[in-house]
Amino acid sequence: MTRKSYFIYIPLFCIGVLFATCSRQDKADQSTTEPVLSAHGLPTMQPSKVDYTQPETGYLKEKKASVENYCNKYWSNPNNNFSFLVAKNGQIVYERYQGVANREQDIPLTSDTPLHIASVSKVLTATAILLLVNNNKIELDQKVNTIIENFPYPEITIRTLLNHRSGLRNYAYFTEDKGVWDRHQTLTNQDVANLLAEKNLKLDFPTDTRFAYCNTNYAILALIIEKIAGISYPQAMEEMIFKPLGMNHTYVFEYDRDLQSAIPSYKGSGMRLAYDYLDAVYGDKNIYSTPRDLLKFDMARVAPTFLNRKLCNQIYKGYSNEHKGQKNYGLGMRMIEWETGQKFYFHNGWWHGNTSSFISLIKDNVTIIALSNKFNKNVYSVRKLAPVFGDYPFEFGEED
Repeated sequence: MTRKSYFIYIPLFCIGVLFATCSRQDKADQSTTEPVLSAHGLPTMQPSKVDYTQPETGYLKEKKASVENYCNKYWSNPNNNFSFLVAKNGQIVYERYQGVANREQDIPLTSDTPLHIASVSKVLTATAILLLVNNNKIELDQKVNTIIENFPYPEITIRTLLNHRSGLRNYAYFTEDKGVWDRHQTLTNQDVANLLAEKNLKLDFPTDTRFAYCNTNYAILALIIEKIAGISYPQAMEEMIFKPLGMNHTYVFEYDRDLQSAIPSYKGSGMRLAYDYLDAVYGDKNIYSTPRDLLKFDMARVAPTFLNRKLCNQIYKGYSNEHKGQKNYGLGMRMIEWETGQKFYFHNGWWHGNTSSFISLIKDNVTIIALSNKFNKNVYSVRKLAPVFGDYPFEFGEED
């Protein structure tokens, strides 16, 4: 996750390709299926098959060799920390865990070590929101001020939070303004909402006129989940996603509870990074997970029973088309769209020394996940593995 806002644009693309993205929805429609509800009456994700055995023969063994060669070339430094997994059809093709979770205590990284996934948390927050929409608890184009009391921007909707077109200022920036916030005090999601209501903070631009990646959007979405669920965001995520999918090593970081026990993060030099006043805000960040748990999540997310087809297609639609370009943002998902019609769906993250990459090659049913708690830009280069499995115009093994 980064504190820098930037713009990405993409041309309009054909409706037929959008529907192909969620082709598995042709076989099932959630609108005609009774949802499974949690103890608090919240809709839940349903698990899909995941196979942890690695291939020993045939097509997947060849793919495993290609992935392993890539890792040996670019991640061979023994001082690197990373957790990494590639899977096809829910079967792990290759996984690797290297380095230390806690340098001071010499605790190694393993497949069960939960790392901070930074802005990849946005994909999970968006998923919880979409489950609520699918279950008619809220509407995509519902005004936020109908849910959060005193929210001062009448044109902002749930959709414009999800696709970063709200115009809200980033809380990491406006809390640095004189007189807005005492940075000796830990900031919470409710504090963010209160500041928006009380400090006369102007929008950066009129709502839904352009794109600007902004963490405030997802901090507010976490509050919406709390308002609708009637329980905390960490508990709602546990009931709706983590527990039903068996994501046993995944949790939302709670500042007062987890400050001493969470896996720390480090600079590239190895220096441990301290927490700061922004570390209690969740929704935009602060989920800890593992590649295996995120594979369970991705498999459930592309299953035909996840959402009704119409809603599913809206996730993978680019909303920012003011200027021609390949890059865009859907509902909690980044995308690259080429003129050939091929699409690449992903989300990266960066927070303190934590870097993360979540790639879902939906057409090829491939999941690629890389996490590190020691700053390493190579985490983002795993996109270059996409050509191993499909027609993606990245040069396999190219240097950044």
